[in-house]
Amino acid sequence: MAKRDYYEILGLSKGASEDEIKKAYRKMAIKYHPDKNPGDAAAEENFKEAAEAYEVLRDPNKRARYDQFGHAGMGGNGGGGFGGGMSMDDIFSQFGDIFGDGGNPFESFFGGGGRSSSRGRGRGGSNIRIKVKLTLQEIAKGADKKVKYQRLAVAEGVTFKGCSTCGGSGQVRRVTNTILGQMQTASACPTCHGSGKVLDKKPSGVDNSGLSYIDELVEIKIPAGVTEGMQLSVSGKGNAGPGGGPNGDLLIQIEEVEDEKLQREGQNILYNLFLNFADAALGTQVEVPTVDGKVKIKIEAGTQGGKILRLRGKGLPSVNGYGTGDQLIQVNVWTPTKLSSEEKDLLGKLRNSENFQPKPENGERGFFDRMKEFFQG
Repeated sequence: MAKRDYYEILGLSKGASEDEIKKAYRKMAIKYHPDKNPGDAAAEENFKEAAEAYEVLRDPNKRARYDQFGHAGMGGNGGGGFGGGMSMDDIFSQFGDIFGDGGNPFESFFGGGGRSSSRGRGRGGSNIRIKVKLTLQEIAKGADKKVKYQRLAVAEGVTFKGCSTCGGSGQVRRVTNTILGQMQTASACPTCHGSGKVLDKKPSGVDNSGLSYIDELVEIKIPAGVTEGMQLSVSGKGNAGPGGGPNGDLLIQIEEVEDEKLQREGQNILYNLFLNFADAALGTQVEVPTVDGKVKIKIEAGTQGGKILRLRGKGLPSVNGYGTGDQLIQVNVWTPTKLSSEEKDLLGKLRNSENFQPKPENGERGFFDRMKEFFQG
């Protein structure tokens, strides 16, 4: 089943401000919260859908990718990129941003203890950013890449114990008197930063965070059609959080390797073909490189320099799956700079022939007008 548009889910236009996005999600979260709709599977699905939309639209980088590439720009898994979507833990971790103080407002609004999944997560670890270089050929077909990097993880031999300040809940509660009566709120514990745990034992050489660097090897699947600067993410493969807090993400920025013969122009591929005068005049067959390998093309007799040939479907696919570009080949007739005496005599005899007098087929129209036609066609 196709995913719904994130703006549609939150009832927003594409130009919505950050504040409008936050207010729209707050409204949806309260409306469909599982504690308010016990046993309602449709409400829980709407709750998750709204959270996924907010996760993308609140982040400027993710939002820009989504605006340009749609759901495909998210790696096919919504806001989680390659991470496989959001869990309920991920959703409740957003409430600190939406409702303030890191707490779950539904604990006091709807009664009961709320959801244990919203507690004990602790302060999240930082994201790690790396660059991955791709050739045009890899961009055309997609690529599986293995990347090796270092990240912070809980050191071997480290143990934790329950936090005495919050009793292991990760939250401290306070009650305030309002005109409507007493209101209970919760916030992240200042001692354990919401994890519910503090460092108990650590080996020598490990600091008080209990973290140390390890080597990590991750295999990622990069979709076809990505562009320079596009950022993909692998959920949970960043640095570990202090006190057993959740990991950050691994952010992967795409970097295109410049090709020696082919040039990218959006989804189209450009190639400069050089022919000698005889081949252009008599016609021939030549091999040209493409992102799929070499192909043979026919050069018609009398082909003029500056003519543009099109190989349909030999460009790059859209990362959204909306078709494939073309390869455009500009014909250049090569003029020799050194001639033997015999060659000069032959060309001298042909110089004044009527067939050798220039007869531009397009009048005043130049190369750029013709190129524009090909791009629009």
